[in-house]
Amino acid sequence: MGGGGGVFHSRSPDDYKREIREIRDNTKDEAFETAVNEKINEKLGSYNARDTETHREHLNEIKQIIESEKDGTVDLKFAGSVSKHTYVDGLSDVDVLVLVNNSELADKTPGEIKEYIKSKLQQKLRNVEEIRTGDLAVTVRFSDGTEIQLLPALQKGNGYRIPAEKGNNWSNVTRPDKFASKLTEVNQACGQKVVPVVKIAKSINAQLPEDQQLSGYHIESLAIKIFRNYPADAPRTPKAMLKYFFERAKDEVKTPIKDHTQQSIHVDDDLGPENSPQRLRTSYTLYRVSNRLKNADASANSEEWEKILGDVNG
Repeated sequence: MGGGGGVFHSRSPDDYKREIREIRDNTKDEAFETAVNEKINEKLGSYNARDTETHREHLNEIKQIIESEKDGTVDLKFAGSVSKHTYVDGLSDVDVLVLVNNSELADKTPGEIKEYIKSKLQQKLRNVEEIRTGDLAVTVRFSDGTEIQLLPALQKGNGYRIPAEKGNNWSNVTRPDKFASKLTEVNQACGQKVVPVVKIAKSINAQLPEDQQLSGYHIESLAIKIFRNYPADAPRTPKAMLKYFFERAKDEVKTPIKDHTQQSIHVDDDLGPENSPQRLRTSYTLYRVSNRLKNADASANSEEWEKILGDVNG
C-alpha cells in the first residue's frame, strides 16, 4: 500500500517563542522609530511657524527710517539663514543686506553707513530693546524677541560687497547665491530632508556651551559636504539623517571647508588649520553628541532623544 513521499517537520516550542519575540521586538523598534521621528517633526513644526508678517513689518519700518533723510533709494534683501530656509527662531539671526547703491550712502565707508543706520534707528524705531554695532552689521533686537542683523552692502553684478571682517573697508565681491544653490541642490537630491536636518542640528548645537558651538554657516557647509554623497539606499528619515550628520561631522570638522561665497578662504577660519587643537576639541564635542544619539538608539530610549532635542516649545 503506497504512502505519501513527503516528510513533515514539526516546529519546536522554542521556534515559536523565538518567532514571537522577533515580531514583538520589531514592533517595538518600529514604534520607537515612529515616536522619535514624530518628536523631531513636532520640533520642526514649531520652527516653521515663524511669524513672517511681523518681520516684514519691522523691515518696512527700518527701510522707511533709513531712507527718510537720504536722496535715492535703499533696498533690503534677505540673506543668511532666512534666504536658505534654514532659519530657526531664537537660534538664527534674520540677516538683511542693506543695498545702498542708489543713495547718498553709496560713497560712504562701511563704518559710516553702520553708524548712520544705528543713529537713525535709535531716534525713530519703536519697540526696541537694543541696537548695537558690530564688525559687520548693525543688530536690532525688538521687544517681541525678533533680532535682525543689517549688513551694509553694495551690489556688484550678481554679487555683493559687504564690510570686510577686518578694517573699515569693503570685502571682495561675495556670491551668497552660489552657496544657497549648492544647499538647494543637495537638499533636493536627498528628498528635501537636508534643510530640516540642518535646523535640528542648529537646535542641538545651541544647547552646547557657547565656546563649543559652531556657526550656523559652518553647520550648513558641513551639511552640504556630508550629504553630497549620501548613500542612495540610506533611510531618508530625520532621525537617521541627523545621526548620520553628527557621525560624519566629527571627522569633517577636522579639515577646513572652502568658502564658496568668496567672503574668506574658509568658512571656519576661526578653528585654525587642519587638525589644530581647536578643531580636535570641536571634533570631540561632536563625537559626544553622536555618541549620545547612538546610545539613545541602542537602548530605544525616546526620553533621551527628547533631552537631546530639547524643549519643542523652547
